[in-house]
Amino acid sequence: MRGPGFENMATVLVNPAVLSDFELDLMSHDFRVWTVHTTSTFPDAPQAAMQIRRALIDWSNGRWKVAANWTVVWITFGDSWLDGDNPIPWPAHAALWKKLAEYSENVRYNLGLGGMPRLGVPRESR
Repeated sequence: MRGPGFENMATVLVNPAVLSDFELDLMSHDFRVWTVHTTSTFPDAPQAAMQIRRALIDWSNGRWKVAANWTVVWITFGDSWLDGDNPIPWPAHAALWKKLAEYSENVRYNLGLGGMPRLGVPRESR
């Protein structure tokens, strides 16, 4: 559910070697990729990214140790996926999980969405 000032997002660890291509690919499907260490959400975004990465790797009980130095990103849904303030539709969830599965060697994530304060996206004038 998208509350006032919040939006749904997936938290994903991405191999830096594929990050640029990954971001461009997801953008072409109207997903937005935010590197957590560069967001303005936290007073110390690099520290927050490190803590999120560590928490995800700890949660995996060692299965994700390959991702110890990978980039933490948030993925949000572009306008084409949204239906006003209604919850993100299931086809949007499915499209995101399908796209992430294509990068299975270079991403680590848990199925499910979290919420975060809206990040500013430049909008085109209509």
